[in-house]
Amino acid sequence: MLTRISGAATQDRAAILRRAEDHLGRWAGDGIVHPSLAISIPEVASDDMLRDVSAMCAKAGAIFQTHVNEHLAAVERSLVARKMRPLELLYHLGALGPHVLIAHGTLVTPRELDMLLTTDTAVAYNPVASQWKGNAVAPAGIMEMLGIRFGIGTDGTRSDGFRLMDAAEATQRIASGLAVGDFSCGAGWTWLEHATAAGAEAVALGHLTGEIATGKAADFLLVDIEVPELSPSWDLTWELVRLGNRDQIVGVWVAGRLRLWRGWPIDWDGRALMREITKRAQAAVARAPIQRIHPCSVDHRFVHAKRRLA
Repeated sequence: MLTRISGAATQDRAAILRRAEDHLGRWAGDGIVHPSLAISIPEVASDDMLRDVSAMCAKAGAIFQTHVNEHLAAVERSLVARKMRPLELLYHLGALGPHVLIAHGTLVTPRELDMLLTTDTAVAYNPVASQWKGNAVAPAGIMEMLGIRFGIGTDGTRSDGFRLMDAAEATQRIASGLAVGDFSCGAGWTWLEHATAAGAEAVALGHLTGEIATGKAADFLLVDIEVPELSPSWDLTWELVRLGNRDQIVGVWVAGRLRLWRGWPIDWDGRALMREITKRAQAAVARAPIQRIHPCSVDHRFVHAKRRLA
């Protein structure tokens, strides 16, 4: 669970920090919910707020999250306002460390890679976000080689873990592998590992979950591999990365308890929740001052067809 910290220029700083501390304290010791704090991007907070929130998370054993070096515009704004790139600024303030999770980390220089490594800061590698709205792709292959901790994330752009692993490998292949003839591009296991054990470690939960091992929580998926795509099976790890699909997930267990069966909760009405979310989302979007640059796909196709006939 995450609380966003922003607007320090217009809100009382002490009040913001009290809310953050209350949030961390409220969920401390919970077996399922693990609280964290986030500042959306470094430029929206003061130097003192960045230091304080990072230090608060370090003291509480919680994760401090922030989006860093995702877009060229954000890097340029930081250079103009702070004379440093976003990641450089956090390093200069002493706000990096093993309790920090950097979202994206795409536009990183060799010096910034060294900053991540020497501070043991983790990265959320978000390949689909890079495809849809980013300016670059995180050098996850280099991060793996250097020993920079990272997990495969989404930034809210995909909910299918199997498709996310496929995107993680495919994005690296297109961004760097093709140019140098790297036809392995992580050898499959890299992406499976960073979606599971290494991903859990990146968010400071490696001591609890991420692998089936003695002393770890009973968090696991029951996956049907007797499907046409995997028959016959030659290299199951690679096949799960490239061919696996969430419709193969039969059951989901969390802390030893069956939570989902064939995609749906077993002890509450998931479809009713979806109907409620749809209703609220439609109302919220209808009220929002959204300026659509490109038309919806159906409208775009209609316009394109008219142009072709003209």
